[in-house]
Amino acid sequence: MNTLLFIGGLRGGEIILIAILILLLFGGKKIPELMKGIGKGVKSFKEGMNEIDKPATDETKSEEK
Repeated sequence: MNTLLFIGGLRGGEIILIAILILLLFGGKKIPELMKGIGKGVKSFKEGMNEIDKPATDETKSEEK
């Protein structure tokens, strides 16, 4: 069974239930702040991954010359 962790087994009802639980736990005012923090974390992770790849490609270009 090829699913991403348990996400493949979720249907509409389960997703709505999870969304309601998140709303109850964090409140309506905290959710945008939470999403903004997650977005910043993902952005910095992607930038970090690009920085790891960048020096490796720069070194191979200098070796080809």
